[in-house]
Amino acid sequence: MPDSMSEQLRRDMECEGLLECFHGLKELDKQCFRALVEAEEPLTVDDIADAVDRERSTAYRAVQRLLQTGFIEKDQINYDQGGYYHVYSPTDPSQIADDMQRMLNDWYAKMGQLIQEFETKYDRSEAASTAAES
Repeated sequence: MPDSMSEQLRRDMECEGLLECFHGLKELDKQCFRALVEAEEPLTVDDIADAVDRERSTAYRAVQRLLQTGFIEKDQINYDQGGYYHVYSPTDPSQIADDMQRMLNDWYAKMGQLIQEFETKYDRSEAASTAAES
């Protein structure tokens, strides 16, 4: 059993590494995301702050970063007597994966373009033939 648990932990760390790699998320952001994934229902910022043992304002900043990356969604809950509050839940994993795949494809295309530009700029055979023609 310990082998399978350590294997699961390794996979979890690799998955969280994707969050950090693609979006530059901080450790606290990952903790907040984990708290939302593990929750049975959407959480308020206060709930998230309690789950990660941080001040509300600190948790709120992490929640804002997660919202900006599209990893979580925000819903408004209205009180019967007026007013409202927000709750947060994780975005569908397939949507997050699609977004990361799109980012990877864009990065790959950009790197291919830069490599081609590099090759064109520094191709010695081209430079030598241009110099010989002069």
